[in-house]
Amino acid sequence: MKPFDLSGKTALVTGASSGLGAHFARCLGAAGATVVLAARRADRLQSLQADLAKGKVAARSVDLDVQSGESIAQALDAAGPLDIVVNNAGISIVKPALEMPEADWDAVVDTNLRGAWLVAQAAAKRWVADGRPGSIVNIGSILGLRTIGQVAPYNASKAGLIHLTKALAMEWARYRIRVNAICPGYIETEMNSAFWQTPGGQKLIERIPQRRIGKPEELDGALLLLASDAGSFMTGSVVTVDGGHTVSSL
Repeated sequence: MKPFDLSGKTALVTGASSGLGAHFARCLGAAGATVVLAARRADRLQSLQADLAKGKVAARSVDLDVQSGESIAQALDAAGPLDIVVNNAGISIVKPALEMPEADWDAVVDTNLRGAWLVAQAAAKRWVADGRPGSIVNIGSILGLRTIGQVAPYNASKAGLIHLTKALAMEWARYRIRVNAICPGYIETEMNSAFWQTPGGQKLIERIPQRRIGKPEELDGALLLLASDAGSFMTGSVVTVDGGHTVSSL
């Protein structure tokens, strides 16, 4: 068996309609998992599902709003038995903290932290009831470890997600449920690629020890390690993939 073989496993990925979520779905599918694509944009999910089918990846789509417990319950019922949950859904709103409306704070924290908590709890309840083991991989950020300006709720939500990962790992280990997190650094995606060519983007890159930003596929090793049996003795771990950014000098 290959170290990262996910054959026979089913993985749900939240926020799978674009960006890193779509990439994570492709990665898990390539490793042999059946992938459940979960997000609110049904048209994007259906397009990704069709694309995965061309590569002979078994995939299905479920509508999911991580801010709604009812939506999560319906999505997990539709998904069927799961082995892996990737809590990837997340948003950010860029505004100075003094100008951040309460509604914007709530939108970010409710998606990034409360949403991850609700999905994790709902999945864990099913695993405990069925006596099944499970693996939860929360997608954090180096901004949960360090901080930048004008994204206060994002910083706070990702810091909270890291600590939530550790708290759930401690409580749920007895049920054979592993909970770990990946903290990506700056990763190039379709949404931010133009920014890295600007003077501001280039200035940020200069602060990364490897002097470059990451590619989505450079997160694959961490994801597959935490999702698969290769990481069976890992729980409560926070894996940073950032080109050395978090250890660079201030």
